[in-house]
Order: sequence, then C-alpha cells, then structure tokens
Amino acid sequence: MTEIWHNPRCSKSRQTLAILEDRGENVTVRRYLDDPPNEATLRAVLAALDAAPIDITRTGEKRFKELGLTKDTPDDDLITAMVAHPILIERPIVIKDGKARVGRPPDRVTEIL
Repeated sequence: MTEIWHNPRCSKSRQTLAILEDRGENVTVRRYLDDPPNEATLRAVLAALDAAPIDITRTGEKRFKELGLTKDTPDDDLITAMVAHPILIERPIVIKDGKARVGRPPDRVTEIL
C-alpha cells in the first residue's frame, strides 16, 4: 500500500499523485489538512524520511511566522506546531513499505516505489 499526504490545491501534490496512479500504485490519499497526523504518526514519517522536523516544515508559510517559529525552534516544538497546524507540513509526502519521500520534485517519490 502506498499513502500520499495530499493537498489537491497544490500542483506538486497533484503531479505526484498522477505519477503514483500512472505507475499503477494502490494509493491511499490522505488529505492531511482535513485529517492531520498525530504526533506518533508524524514522528514515524520523519523516521521513514530520515529527516529532521525542520526539513519538512514549510518555513515560508504565514502561520510559521505568526507562531514565532524559526529554523532554530526545537524539534519537539516544531512537531507540536505541525500537528496543530498541518499547513506547516511540506507536501506531498509519499509513504510505502516503511520508506517515505517528499514529492519535491514530484518524480523523487519513484525512489521508493
């Protein structure tokens, strides 16, 4: 099973979903803005990405600045912020077989398919 954390308003997210569908992947689409991950799920995805929270934080989002976050904000605080404000999570994220990739650029997700 392949899961995509998807925002249909995002062109990169739509392109990534199209790649998955074109490759015949059985895809579960998680609209993460409507169905945000909990802390445990987010931590598991970070481990699958082998990434730090700042690596998948949308630092250019207005909410990032409104919350007083910086690139030096502690990891636990970033995770708490992303769970409470999923708009801060980079998109799309594709998860398959314990591995994950951010679809930027979209074809990067083929590394785990």
